[in-house]
Parts: sequence; C-alpha cells; structure tokens
Amino acid sequence: MMYDELSTWWPLISSPDEYAEEATFFRAALIQACERPPGTLLELGSGGGNNASHLKQHFEVVLSDPAPGMLAVSRVLNPECDHVDGDMRTLRLHREFDCVFVHDAVAYMITECDLKAAIETAFLHCSPGGAALFAPDHLLETFRESTDSGGHDGEGRSVRFLEWTWDPDPGDTTYTVDYAYVLREGDGTVRLLHDRHIEGLFSRDTWLRLLSEVGFRPDVVPFHHSELESGSYEVFIARKPG
Repeated sequence: MMYDELSTWWPLISSPDEYAEEATFFRAALIQACERPPGTLLELGSGGGNNASHLKQHFEVVLSDPAPGMLAVSRVLNPECDHVDGDMRTLRLHREFDCVFVHDAVAYMITECDLKAAIETAFLHCSPGGAALFAPDHLLETFRESTDSGGHDGEGRSVRFLEWTWDPDPGDTTYTVDYAYVLREGDGTVRLLHDRHIEGLFSRDTWLRLLSEVGFRPDVVPFHHSELESGSYEVFIARKPG
C-alpha cells in the first residue's frame, strides 16, 4: 500500500530533509571504502529518492525501484537522475558503478535466497576497486520492538502515521511492521488506513557470509546518527577486489 496506493502521499510521509544527516554518513563511508575517488553510484530500491536528493550532489546517480509510483515521485524530486524500473534481485543493467547503495529497501529480502540475489546484483554492478553499502533496518543481534510516529503537512492535505515494529515469531527470518495512517484531504475528509509490511531479519554472520560468498570483502561499520543511540545500528561496507 505505501509504495503504490499511497505513493503520491510519500513526500508527506517521509521528507527528503530528514535524510540529510544519514546521506552524509553513507557518502563518507563509500568514499573511504573505494580504492579511487568515486564518481558514479547505483541505488537499488531507491523508493521516492530521498537519499538520492543529497547524494546526487556528489555522484552521477542512477536510481532503480520496482514500484512505478515511487519512481514517479523520485523523478519529480530528482529529474537529473536516470530512473530504472527493476527489482534488486534480478536487475541487470550491464554497466558498472563505482558505488552501489542499498538502503532500507533491503529489508524486503525475507529469505537468504532473496538477500543473496540482491547482493549478487550489487556485486555485478560494482566496479573492481569500488564498494557497496547495505543499510538494513535491523540485525538479529540488535533487533528491538519499537514504535515511531511522524508525518507532515502539505499544500491542501496532511498525513500522520504510527509505525509499530514487532516480531511475532523470533524463530524465523522475518519481523512485522504495522503502519496506521491518518490522511486528511483539503476538504477536511479524513481516512484511516492500516498497512502491514513483512521484513527480513538476519544475523550479522549471515550477512557477512553471503557478502563473502558472492566475492565482496565485507566489514561491519557502526552507523552514527545524532538521533540514534550509539551502537544501536550497523551497516555493511562491501569492497569489490580490484
């Protein structure tokens, strides 16, 4: 629902301004990991293009996502970037990039097979001496149930939402994120919607093993952000041998 029926509401659900700090972290991590100064970047699962709105100032960026509605939103925000309709598990552009970036869309890889396929796509599109960065929302070792809320006011309409992250079965490789949306139109009409997402949850060792199996040299890097507790999140930097 979020990425199709509600795609036109995305800028009010998640504002590009909220991504500035993390995009700065991701850019610095990728630059440090590359053997030479990087100039090109492919983002897999780019969604509405919020990270790209900051990264495009430093890279030539190509954005890919399987949701046409989200690509349409991103094209408005990032008209100077190329956009490709594609699934991160199967995308083949027959082109290499200095950097490959996979943000929280990687959470929709809910099996090891899915996750390895996405990693293979990143490896095939990464130049030798380049690097990929994967930023899953959660690892098995650090997962905690949580709630969050947000939303923004726009021209003539507004959104507020509640996000509830929980794990109904700690024995499998998924967790659940339930969203409750309150959508207010310009005429005062209000709609209430529920949207459930099933997302993948893998251990640090599983991530490192899969990254190594496809040919990357991976490292775990603590993710630093002013709004997060130190050590609560990690990302994976994966270097492709030159």
